[in-house]
Amino acid sequence: MLKNLFITLFLLSLFTATLSSSSSVSNKKNAQVLPNDALSILSFKSTSDLNNNLHFHVNNRSTNHCQWVGVKCAQGRVVRFVIEGFNLGGYFGFNTLTRLDQLRVLSLRNNSLTGPIPDLSGLVNLKSLFLHHNSFSGVFPPSIVSLHRLRTLDLSYNNLSGLIPPKITGLDRLYYLRLEWNHFNGSVPPFNQSSLQIFNVSGNNLAGPIPITAALSRFRSSSFSWNPALCGEMLNKDCHSNAPFFRSSPIAPEPSESDQSQQLSGLLLPSSSFSHKHKKPILIIGVSIAALVFLGSILVFLLGIKRRSKQRVSVSSPPELVNYPNDDGVIMIVEEDNELLQTKVKEMQKIQLGKSGNLIFCAGENQVYSLEQLMRASAEMLGRGSIGTTYKAVLDNQLIVTVKRLDVVKTSKTSKEMFEHHMESVGVLRHPNLVPLRAYFQAKDEKLLIYDYQPNGSLFSLIHGSRSTRSKPLHWTSCLKIAEDVAQGLSYVHQASRLLHGNLKSSNVLLGADFEACLTDYCLSVLADSLDDPDSAGYKAPEIRNAGSQPTTKSDVYAFGILLLELLTGKPALNLYHLPTDLQNWVGAEREFEGGDENRLWMLLELATACSKTSPEQRPSMWQVIKMIQEIKENVVREDSESMNPTNRFP
Repeated sequence: MLKNLFITLFLLSLFTATLSSSSSVSNKKNAQVLPNDALSILSFKSTSDLNNNLHFHVNNRSTNHCQWVGVKCAQGRVVRFVIEGFNLGGYFGFNTLTRLDQLRVLSLRNNSLTGPIPDLSGLVNLKSLFLHHNSFSGVFPPSIVSLHRLRTLDLSYNNLSGLIPPKITGLDRLYYLRLEWNHFNGSVPPFNQSSLQIFNVSGNNLAGPIPITAALSRFRSSSFSWNPALCGEMLNKDCHSNAPFFRSSPIAPEPSESDQSQQLSGLLLPSSSFSHKHKKPILIIGVSIAALVFLGSILVFLLGIKRRSKQRVSVSSPPELVNYPNDDGVIMIVEEDNELLQTKVKEMQKIQLGKSGNLIFCAGENQVYSLEQLMRASAEMLGRGSIGTTYKAVLDNQLIVTVKRLDVVKTSKTSKEMFEHHMESVGVLRHPNLVPLRAYFQAKDEKLLIYDYQPNGSLFSLIHGSRSTRSKPLHWTSCLKIAEDVAQGLSYVHQASRLLHGNLKSSNVLLGADFEACLTDYCLSVLADSLDDPDSAGYKAPEIRNAGSQPTTKSDVYAFGILLLELLTGKPALNLYHLPTDLQNWVGAEREFEGGDENRLWMLLELATACSKTSPEQRPSMWQVIKMIQEIKENVVREDSESMNPTNRFP
């Protein structure tokens, strides 16, 4: 009996083991091994999608990566990967998407990707690459010049730097090239691809003469604008002068007689060494050559028309296919690629058309200049801020304005209607301590604000500029005058418009012709999702330091308090992030007191302390701040009268 029981248990355990083994084998069969393309996409997600905005579902039984968002396949291979506007926030990892060797279209535009662009040489079939409106840094990816099937390349609106590699001119299928608004330097390569139809390198640091090629001569001066050191015939700017470098339409100067003589088959005609008897034969020869040149020009013109017609046909016809010439899926993808290319071209044409319009002047002011005149102006970059880049522009009539070019990615949440409405509200603000907004302009990828130019720089430069010439903080009277100017302007914004500054800092306080302090960049914070600017961190009130918190009028007051401390101590705002408990001794250690100024300084310090309190409810309003400044001035006058001092700084 016992023996039968053992046999039964043995057989049962054997059956269980067999069942378990069978189940394990079955599970292994059911477990899916993901294709390499899927693994490449998941690897890209792991480095780029910090906010988990891409939902690529993976399960053991069935995972079809070809159905993931932004992915299109042909015969199971990824040929199109388009992820646009997902706010990814990470970086483009090496050896991720670069393994998709059948990829035709890669678009990662309108994200927040950072870091360098990885080696793309493995994407041997790539035809369209869109990486614009990100924060990529580093040099122009050298691997791109090896992608000989590339037709469309857009790296605009990034932080790329270094040279544009001359080998890019070897991409003989290139149709669409946009590199604007980066930090590229060096010269413009001699692009001469007959296929090139869309081209823009504006807003960089390129220098030297623009090469004169048949391809580049097709483009307007706006394709090269905002490169202060660029020169040449296309900009109608001599490379040895300070002439304006923006021209709306290139005007080729007439060649001199010597230039013409050198162009005529190398024939040189020295005018001074020929006698009168030689002039008639020379005239006959000249007329004959001119006739030949004229006929040759007509022939070249006709050939150019024929070539362009062929190019238009080639753009609309499907390009050569790779590996799967008879596959319907690939043909469909290629047709979509052509549609995408045509869409990009139309978008570019719309932008160029929009740029030919007029600026919108604020507060009912008459149009003083047009956008075309503004684009012809000579420009100098003044700096890059948290929401855009600022330029000094000198127009043809020597009028000087400041142009602020807003970052279209950071302001993408603002619709066209909202932007226009807000600018109309801001544009009517007029106060002696505000830099007036004179005009604005917007297109699909363009937002410009035009202000009066302030000649004496910023308050930041005054405080922290040349330490060799000024080794101590500003005199307390200068601090009081600047504080009053800033308070007046800020109070006006709060009371007259119910708006707020939102980004008050010493670099956003400019000094006018009489060294009056004027606020700039006011009321712009609402246009952006967030202002992640390290230079602004020290001015941020405790209640708005967390992500998603919106500035208020009381956070403006806090920033004013920090600005006043910056004036009194000469220290950058970041050093004021955690204030010491004994402010008097701390500030006193930074200054040298003369002639009883100490008590007057403490009054300013009390004002700064009141404005920079941790609790917003305990801070005064800007109207109350002005009252406190008036009291300080009255106390100074009274003290001066009591001491029989005839000097009266504040009448």
